[in-house]
Parts: sequence; structure tokens; C-alpha cells
Amino acid sequence: MSGAGPAQPMIARRSAPLKGEANAPGDKSISHRALILGALSVGETVIEGLLEGEDVLATAAAMRSLGAQVERRGPGAWTVVGVGVGGFLEPENVIDCGNAGTGARLIMGAVATTPITTFFTGDASLRRRPMKRVTDPLSMFGAQFYGRQGGLLPMALIGAAAPTAIEYTLPMASAQVKSAALLAGLNAPGETRVIEGVATRDHTERMLQGFGAEVVVEERAEGGRVIRLTGRPELRAQRVTVARDPSSAAFPVAAAALVEGSEVVAPKIGLNPTRAGFYTTLQEMGADLTFENERLEGGEPVADLRMRFSTLKGVDVPLERAASMIDEYPILSVCAAFAEGDTIMRGAEELRVKETDRIAAMARGLIACGVEVEEFPDGMVVRGRGADGVRGGGKVRSELDHRIAMSFAILGMAAQEPVHIDDSQPIATSFPNFTPLMRSLGAGDALELVPASEA
Repeated sequence: MSGAGPAQPMIARRSAPLKGEANAPGDKSISHRALILGALSVGETVIEGLLEGEDVLATAAAMRSLGAQVERRGPGAWTVVGVGVGGFLEPENVIDCGNAGTGARLIMGAVATTPITTFFTGDASLRRRPMKRVTDPLSMFGAQFYGRQGGLLPMALIGAAAPTAIEYTLPMASAQVKSAALLAGLNAPGETRVIEGVATRDHTERMLQGFGAEVVVEERAEGGRVIRLTGRPELRAQRVTVARDPSSAAFPVAAAALVEGSEVVAPKIGLNPTRAGFYTTLQEMGADLTFENERLEGGEPVADLRMRFSTLKGVDVPLERAASMIDEYPILSVCAAFAEGDTIMRGAEELRVKETDRIAAMARGLIACGVEVEEFPDGMVVRGRGADGVRGGGKVRSELDHRIAMSFAILGMAAQEPVHIDDSQPIATSFPNFTPLMRSLGAGDALELVPASEA
């Protein structure tokens, strides 16, 4: 798991033009959910295109420990024979979610209304992340939690013996919290209602409907949505095709925008409207980005993205767009560094409680690379230095965070001086073939893995 082994430093240097096809891995959010809902279904679910990063593999192992039969049949091809709603067995060992905050919170939701005791832990990064945001609504179903002070892992979960449906208004924009409550509601008789003030990624709602649950989504006149789920359905096994991850594709796409002379196509990228804010923002910044061959696959909109080197300008990112691009703010801040003028990013306080405090981590790294940053509680202003104006040369800490590591790798590929990243190992949690893929596009030795003693 991320952070479990020795650090793997990386040096990112100025790259030759990038050309070709960037085959991003499967969507991490959809992969987690496909495994969990397959395990809660009756019959054999067949999954194609599953992301085989460390985060998702931890969720697969957790489903096995809870009684489902989970098998890998080939690259990205998996089957899950489920136990049905309420059918999870008490695991013999602790469930180790590694670095996967999504996995941990969704699995907690899935088991919270089954009368079993489950113990959860994770790597050093995950053990620092707040779980109270999910344990609060899950306790309303009747589940009990015993963890470290502040609601941190390791944690014991005693599932509700007589769960009751709830109505819960999300206090923050979080698809993980929403999804945890909906998964808990599956085994609670009656109707569970989750109210969100800002629409967040809706993969859980779409997939629940696909597996046969009765889910009704209502748009609210004042903004946001109400999601109503009828408990105790019999979920039916499905064939799931996982779209390629827009959050992972953001890195080669951004690199093509920043490295002069580049043109890269990223095929089959999921463009769910609740996930596509980064690409909308790039276009507003003047990026030469086009969507080709737009279509639906597995109920999700997808397209092939074509990005050419671009001269970017700073923008003020709308507050209401934050939820649709929450994972892309680190790489957006890198794009902003190479833009002309200021880019203002607000409404992203959720970044403070990701794998690390991503606002603080990106601000420190950008400043170390010669970029002026003004930090706010909910975001930052990046004062762009233009297409060839970022000095680079900084020594950056990845903070056990895959997106921080990849973001500064991309910055180094377009900066004047090499960027030293203390540990690239966390990249494997979501994008295990990141470095080979970038090299195949023309980066070559621009991304160099070095012994820790030489870093």
C-alpha cells in the first residue's frame, strides 16, 4: 500500500513534445462502487476496465473478506459473486484500506446496517483523515463506532442489528458521505433520504439504479438534490464497463497543454457532468481542447479528448464548480502557474481533508518552484508566470499523496529547472502506469526515478 515501502524519489525535467495516445486507467470512483455493489448483489457481476491501482485492490480484498467471491480474470477483467443485501459475513481479520479514503468510507456505509463487527485501518495518510463525517450519519442508522480520538482510524464498526431508514442533510459537499449513507440505506427498511446542497458526483445513484435499486433523484429549486432510496431491494448482478478516469487523464492532458509542441489524445474518458469541471475550466483558460466521438458507455457519457499545446490565461473558477473538479485542483494549480495572470480557486475547503492538506501542499511546492501563491482557507490564488515563465528547481514533498506527486511531475516537465519529488510511490494508488505512459508519449528521461540516496 502507499507509504508502506521505502520512498521512491523522482526528478522531473523539461520534456520533449508529447505525442500520441494517452490510455488513462479505469475510473477509480466507478471501480470502487462496481466491486461493492457487485458484492451486495445476487449472481455474478462482470467488470471490464477496472482500475488495478492499490486503492481499488484494497476494496477488492475487503469484499473477499466480507464473503464475496472476487476474482481477476485478466487485465482489468474481474468477476464478483455477491452475497446479497444484508449478506456480508463478519471478517476474520482487520480490513486494511491502504490509502483509499473512498474505499474506507463506502465500505463502512455498506456494512453499517449489517449486524457484524468490522475493524478498519489504513496507511499513515488514511489514519490522519477524518471519518466522523461518515460515522455521524451511519450512527443514525444504529451503527456504533469505536475509534481514535477525533474519529480517526483504526476503528471498530458494530453494525446495526435493527437498522432504521434516515433523512440526512449533508453538511458539506461530499460524494463519499452521500454514498456511504445510500449504501447503508440498502439494508434499512423504508426510505432513506439524502439531501445535498451542492450536486456532487452521482456514480453511486446511477450504479444503484443499474443494479436494480429504487432510487429517485429530485433537483431542488434552491440548488442541490434530494436522493430517495427504498431499502431492502434485491440487487441483480450486472455487466459493468468502467469508463477511463477523468481525474487520472487530467495529468497527461495538462502535460500536453503545457509542453510546447505537444498533441495528445486521451480516449474513452468519462465525462459525467459531476466530474468534468476541470476540462470546462481548461477551455475557459484558452486551452486547445476538443471532445471527439462523444457517446454513452455503461450509462456514463464518454469522449476522446484531444489536447494541443496552449497559451493559457488566468480565470476565476466559479464556486459552484468546485464539487465537479475537487480532485483536479492540484493539477489545475500547476496549469495556473503557466498561465498569464491570476487564477482564483475558492470553495474547495474539502481539499484540506484529502490524502493530505492539498491546498497547503500545493502552495508550498509552487512557492518552492518560484510561483507566487496566496492561500485561503478554501482555496488559493496562483499568480501565473506564463507559458515559459516557471523556474521550477524546487524540492517538493508529495505528502503520501498521489495527486501531489503527479502534479509536480507535470510541472517539472514544463519548467526551466528540474523538480525533485521526494516520493513517487503513492502514484500507484490511482495511476500505476503513469511514468511508463508519459515516457511512451515522448517524455523519455524527463521523468527519472532515482535512488533515495541520490535524491
